[in-house]
Amino acid sequence: MNKELYKLPDLPYAYDALEPYISKETMVLHHDKHHLAYINGANSALEKIWKSREENTEIDYKSVLRTLAFNAGGHLLHEIFWKILAPKDSGKNQPMGEILKQIEKDFKSFERFKTEFSETAKSVEGSGWAALAFHKDHGNLAIIQIEKHNVNLYPEQKILLCLDVWEHAYYVDYKNDRPKFIENWWNLVNWDEAGRRMSL
Repeated sequence: MNKELYKLPDLPYAYDALEPYISKETMVLHHDKHHLAYINGANSALEKIWKSREENTEIDYKSVLRTLAFNAGGHLLHEIFWKILAPKDSGKNQPMGEILKQIEKDFKSFERFKTEFSETAKSVEGSGWAALAFHKDHGNLAIIQIEKHNVNLYPEQKILLCLDVWEHAYYVDYKNDRPKFIENWWNLVNWDEAGRRMSL
């Protein structure tokens, strides 16, 4: 069995590259502390599973697999989240090409999509995410509200972009003003990466 543990990815830009919308302090805490905690939690669960197999012992599968799903989901969503952010004026912050055509087809206009996505993110109860996903076989986009990291995911939907609305993503910069964070996040969306993900 090839055993590989999850690893913390490097950010594709400097910690202060997303200012003034997301501060360096937030990025350090979010990436180096919170994301790393999900990786450590997922790896710990994996190691318990592997050890039980090697020693032919039983574990509390329900508990361990729930822990693995929560933490691995957090890790994988954050991997996407970092990639779909780009500094303002990087040349990547405007939707173009096929993804814009698909948005206009499915949502009637980009502004309608933006409103629906923002309202989805604002209305996440407690901690969670808003995501834009694409079902390649069906050829349509869907906005998904994900609770925590792993609840309400749709099977066969590829996530193109996601917005973390856990408080650790914005509290240093925006306190409890989630709507303002969401409004400013639109300045940082890396549409090149979202479009690339749709084409895969």
